[in-house]
Amino acid sequence: MNVLFFILVTLFLIVVQTVIFPFFLIFPQCFDLLIIDILFLSLISTHYSVIFAIIFIGLIMDSLSGAPFFHYIFSYLWIYIIVHLVKQLLFKKSAFFILILSVASVLIQHGFLLFSAFVKHDSANILIFNLMPLAHQVFWGLIFIPIGVWLLGIFFETWNNMIKYFQKRIAKNAEWYLD
Repeated sequence: MNVLFFILVTLFLIVVQTVIFPFFLIFPQCFDLLIIDILFLSLISTHYSVIFAIIFIGLIMDSLSGAPFFHYIFSYLWIYIIVHLVKQLLFKKSAFFILILSVASVLIQHGFLLFSAFVKHDSANILIFNLMPLAHQVFWGLIFIPIGVWLLGIFFETWNNMIKYFQKRIAKNAEWYLD
């Protein structure tokens, strides 16, 4: 049932990012909303099978975006790896930890874009790279990624409580039918 929750969250974030946000003038250069999903998966997961889910989410975003292919896959995997390694050293529920991860995640994605521009073009074009979108995305990411991770945690806990309630209810009804 947790897989269904993350599928629904991922689809919701993809629709918001690709369909709804482009119509708002306040979010012309919004960060990648799926960073929230990837960070949350990285924080709560202890099993390496999440890597396949992250690769699948990256494939979806690579096919929807105009970025170089494998950009989202690699950036999501690096975010997962960094979070997975660092969470073993720090307290993973720390607000400061989430803030640092938010900024690092946005910077990782822009680092891959800068690297792909460097590979495709010469270094002279890299020097005139516009850093204002990066500053906007870091700003919005610093505000909304921790809030999004916190809200996703609340929704995930509510989802699990609802599932437990329905499982008890079904077990109780099945017990009544068997008697």
